[in-house]
Amino acid sequence: MNKVYGQNLCYLAKLFLDHKTLYYDVDLFLFYVLCEYDDRGCHMVGYFSKEKHSEESYNLACILTLPPYQRKGYGKFLIAFSYELSKKECKVGTPERPLSGLGLLSYRGCVENVVGCVLCNSPLLCPNGNLCSCLGVVNAYTELSDMTAIKAEDILTTLQSLELIQYRKGQDVIYANPKVLDRHLKATGRGGLEVDVSKLIWTPYKEQS
Repeated sequence: MNKVYGQNLCYLAKLFLDHKTLYYDVDLFLFYVLCEYDDRGCHMVGYFSKEKHSEESYNLACILTLPPYQRKGYGKFLIAFSYELSKKECKVGTPERPLSGLGLLSYRGCVENVVGCVLCNSPLLCPNGNLCSCLGVVNAYTELSDMTAIKAEDILTTLQSLELIQYRKGQDVIYANPKVLDRHLKATGRGGLEVDVSKLIWTPYKEQS
């Protein structure tokens, strides 16, 4: 990627993100730019960046959806895309903090939607569809992390915020009544544009020669 182009993306993000820290050494990051396409060509709607090598398992460093294109599901799409890259890397990921206000809302909505959808069809649930008690909550959210590439701590925080963890018979369990899950999924809204992983042709940076 052209270094000046990467720096200009950072300058552009600084216009809209108060907490954005400018990095002049953009060689440490990968940039993924999302565009709309029409008869006049491609038009940038947003982007996210990620470190080439992150010791903290960050799969997203900075995310921006330009104001004219907000509330169209692009932010959640970029977040979901970052997790698909983590799956390709066979890693779990989490975004670098702090996130902007809109970024945090998009992230929470995306993770809540993913966790809710997985639980609705999860083999971790007991036959009655109510409780995940056979593995215990610690093993359960670790399993959910492996399935989604979302960091286990973020899974636990999401389950707690949705009040899906309860104390039953001497242990914490995931309370996943289908009606409760359906209510949460409706509250989170649509999960954003779907990432078509069949079209994703990408090689993790460490494997590039």
